[in-house]
Amino acid sequence: MTIQSLFLVTLVVDDYDRAKAFYCDGLGFDCLQDELQPEGKRWVVVKPRGGDGAAFLLAQAAGETQRAAIGNQTGGRVGFFLRTDDFARDHAAMLAGGVRFLEEPRHEVYGTVAVFADPYGNTFDLIQHTAA
Repeated sequence: MTIQSLFLVTLVVDDYDRAKAFYCDGLGFDCLQDELQPEGKRWVVVKPRGGDGAAFLLAQAAGETQRAAIGNQTGGRVGFFLRTDDFARDHAAMLAGGVRFLEEPRHEVYGTVAVFADPYGNTFDLIQHTAA
């Protein structure tokens, strides 16, 4: 068996349009697909612009169990990591787009990083790695 890549990760959200607006307008992601599905569902896929990694499938919660997972998909840990080649540029653009950072940028041995949250409370690291 040969698994080639992880290309799609489900992110449970409360509303398709609200989530799409945050990821596309606030973070600058591209919307790759937004298609109607049976029973009022949609197939909404967003991905960092120019990135070669995985995309998010924005899945509107259906039922109490899924609603309880909104914003807590990783049990309170930083669950998602966005790599950038220009931290200052992307940090400034994200702030201008209304993204809420939970800390000031910090410099670690591995690079520059800051944690931010999506509207649901899921946390992300924005990271520019130190050159090897």
